[in-house]
Amino acid sequence: MLISGSGTNMAALLYASRREACPYEIVLVASNRADAAGLKLAEAEGVPTFVLSHKGMERETHDLAMHEAIVASGAEYVALAGYMRILTSAIVSKWEGRMVNVHPSLLPKYPGLHTHERAIEAGDSHGGVTVHLVTAELDDGPMLGQTPVAILPDDTPETLAARVLLAEHQLYSRCLEDLVSRESSPEWLLAQVEKLALALPEAEPRESHGAPGWRCGGKSGKFFAYFSDRHHGEEHIALLVKTSGPDEMAALIERSPEIYFRPAYYGASGWVGIVLNRKHVDWDHVAEWLARSWREVAPKRLTKLMDAAEEF
Repeated sequence: MLISGSGTNMAALLYASRREACPYEIVLVASNRADAAGLKLAEAEGVPTFVLSHKGMERETHDLAMHEAIVASGAEYVALAGYMRILTSAIVSKWEGRMVNVHPSLLPKYPGLHTHERAIEAGDSHGGVTVHLVTAELDDGPMLGQTPVAILPDDTPETLAARVLLAEHQLYSRCLEDLVSRESSPEWLLAQVEKLALALPEAEPRESHGAPGWRCGGKSGKFFAYFSDRHHGEEHIALLVKTSGPDEMAALIERSPEIYFRPAYYGASGWVGIVLNRKHVDWDHVAEWLARSWREVAPKRLTKLMDAAEEF
C-alpha cells in the first residue's frame, strides 16, 4: 500500500485483512513522506514499512525505487490510499490491472482535487466514492465499485468529506477482496473469454454438453473453443482450443505444464486446455489461441482475405 498521510484507508484495509476469510494480506506500507502518520500505525501492527522522500529526485527515479521496494516485498497488487503523487506511466504499466485507487467522488465526475467543494457548488444531490483500477490517465481507470453519499442542505466540504470517508472504508476493502479473488472466479474468467471469443468474425455462443462454447459459420458451423469449469473431475478452470493435433498438444504440455493440460474428453482429438485459474493469465496469449482455433474451423469465405494478406 502507498500512503502519504494519516493512512485511514490503509487502516481500514489492514483491519479488514485480519478477518479470517479475507483473501488478501498487507505485506508493505510504503510512503514518500517520513512523517506520514500511517507509517507508525503500520509498524505498531507489525506490517513492514518503506520510506523514500521524493524531494530532490526525478519522478521516474523515485517511482522506480518505490516499484523495486514493492516487488521485493512479494506484493502482487498495489493499493493507493491517500498517496499524493501522480505516478508515471512507467510504474503504472508495470502494475496494469493490479494497481487500485480510491477517489472521493462519483467518477467520472470531479477527478483530481477539491471533489467535495465541486459537488456542493454544482448543486449535486450526492457526492460519493469510487474504487478503480489505475491507468496513466488521472482518476480514469476501469471502475470496480461506487457508493453514493447524500449531500445535506447545510453540508460543507469538511462535513461531506467525513461521511464520504466512512463510505471509502466500507467500499475499498470489498472491492480489493473482489479484485484479488477474481483470478479464481469462474464467472469472471468466463466473462473474459466470452468477450474475446465474440470479438471474432461470426462467432456465437452455444452450449455443448453443459459447457459454454463458441462456434462460427452459422447453423452448420463448428466449435472453436469451450470453457471448462472443472468438468470431468479436472482441477482446472480452463479454455479448450484446437491445436494441429495430439503431437503439438503433447509438446505444449511438456514445455509448459503450468499453462497447458490434456483435457479428459477432448484431448484425444488434439484439443488442449489452457489453465485460467492461475495467477496473472496473459490474456493476449489467450486471445491469440482463440483466434488461431477460430481460424481452424472458420469457413473459407471468412479466412480468404487473411490468407491473401499473409501471402502479400
